[in-house]
Amino acid sequence: MWHIQPMNRPENLKPLTTMRFFAAAWVVLYHYWPLLVAGEKPALVARGYLGVELFFVLSGFILSHVYLESFGARTFSYGRFLWARLARIYPVHLAILAGLVGLILGAQMAGLNVGSNVVVWSSIPAQLTLTQAWGFAPLGGWNHPSWSISAEWFAYLAFPAFAAVAWPLRNRPWLAFALASGLVIALNLAFGAIAGFPLTQATIAWGALRIVPCFALGCATWLLWRKGVIAKVGMAKTVVGMAVLLAAFGAGLGLADPAMVLIFGGLILGLGALASTGSKLLSSRLGVYLGEVSFAVYMVCIPWELVFSGLVRGRLAAAEGPLPAWLWVILFVGVVPAAMAAHHLVELPARGLMRAWEQSGFKFPGRGRLTIEQS
Repeated sequence: MWHIQPMNRPENLKPLTTMRFFAAAWVVLYHYWPLLVAGEKPALVARGYLGVELFFVLSGFILSHVYLESFGARTFSYGRFLWARLARIYPVHLAILAGLVGLILGAQMAGLNVGSNVVVWSSIPAQLTLTQAWGFAPLGGWNHPSWSISAEWFAYLAFPAFAAVAWPLRNRPWLAFALASGLVIALNLAFGAIAGFPLTQATIAWGALRIVPCFALGCATWLLWRKGVIAKVGMAKTVVGMAVLLAAFGAGLGLADPAMVLIFGGLILGLGALASTGSKLLSSRLGVYLGEVSFAVYMVCIPWELVFSGLVRGRLAAAEGPLPAWLWVILFVGVVPAAMAAHHLVELPARGLMRAWEQSGFKFPGRGRLTIEQS
């Protein structure tokens, strides 16, 4: 699944794939909670937006795992890299956007009001070019979680810059980690002081900047993993356990967002070490599969909520506000089969078609291998 095997490390880091599902579920819980209980969210739920930061750190780690050595060996193909990343994120985004447009047009023809917070025709060009988190879609609209893949696209375009900083520090990984940690802290503090709101709350405004310190931390964390700083299974399990406890208690006790991001770096390092030390923890077939559909979970959660809530409220003539608990459970659990459908009907086939197109003669300069399967 991952094609570069640095330092005799495993290619397929299954615990990290499994973790992706829990990160996605945390974000979904954050979005869905007001439909269960009105009022203030519990502290752990209220920090669910940080699941995006966890994904951003993981993205820097995994893309370093796949591409950083080829960058250092000068076999990296920027064109192949961008094509692979586009194949990973764009088909599901485009399919959901098209589905929302069709759904909304149908609702409007039926005389139903779908709300101005969703229908923002002026943001369509930014949605199509994946620049909606670059300040080009100030009114937002459509599938709001897609702002994060716009931020990811920004990081993909800038990957050579991240790699140019990370690779020379490959033999000084602790320095790289310290510098990246300093960037996380400094950029968050500076942004909050200037913008008046936390960087971790940036979406359609400054969302592209939000990924930068997290992605850099992920690259530095991979350098630590590559160096084998955690060499024993027991130590890997200890690091994972401590990171999970720190993240849970930190979220509940209001630990500053930058500190939470640094904990995520430790969590990802520990999970990667589980794979490299031979542990089977968090490597079950079910866990890995759920992790593989986690991108679709994240992308379909809002459209699924719109469809489910619309059908339920229409059928039951229910007013706006929280749903009965049993219906909320169906909503929350139901996002998984909805994501599975998107994963198998759109994500995998489209990725395969784009890979086949490249292999049939759609060439890119450079000698780097095309890698589409995982991110």
